[in-house]
Amino acid sequence: MKILITAGPTREAIDPVRYIGNRSSGKMGAALAQAGLRGGHTVSVIAGPIAVALPEGIERIDVESAAQMHAAVMQAFPAHDLLIMAAAVADYRPVRRSSEKLTRRGRILIECEATEDIVAAASAAKRGDQRTVGFSLESGRDLDRAVEKLGRKGLDMIVYNSTQAMDSATVEAVLLWPDGRQEPLPCRSKVDFADILLKRAGALFGKTAG
Repeated sequence: MKILITAGPTREAIDPVRYIGNRSSGKMGAALAQAGLRGGHTVSVIAGPIAVALPEGIERIDVESAAQMHAAVMQAFPAHDLLIMAAAVADYRPVRRSSEKLTRRGRILIECEATEDIVAAASAAKRGDQRTVGFSLESGRDLDRAVEKLGRKGLDMIVYNSTQAMDSATVEAVLLWPDGRQEPLPCRSKVDFADILLKRAGALFGKTAG
């Protein structure tokens, strides 16, 4: 397969030095890229500002903002079979970006707007021979929210996981499919989890991945 993976956070600029972002390290995306290479697949990674090394042998596209990641995904996905949206894209960005560094002057208000829903856009544009997998990062064990995202975004599979997985070497997750199936996966390393996820993703095509 040709696999497209997104990894890490995005940064939404407030001014030339400050931004809205999150604690995503890119460890999940890196583990998925390694799993893809181990399975003999062609792997491309669209990476936000990540804190981990990506494996050699992949095509790497570096981006910073959600808008840049959206553009990169929409351009690259047509040449791939599978999109795994592992990036933790910022949900909001400032409506206005200051061209100069803001000075300290007491309280400021930052008006924000929603960023692009990248995986939903990719799912809406996918061909019949393509598949999309998303993540639902939640602060509570809210599987109903993950199920809602699965349908609303037109995904072929979604991974529910807790915010505790951010910047961690391990992950506890539940895989969910549109037909109602659920597969709980107890806590394990992201490396081991990535191998499982790639196998389940391969099954979406009627075959195993590696």
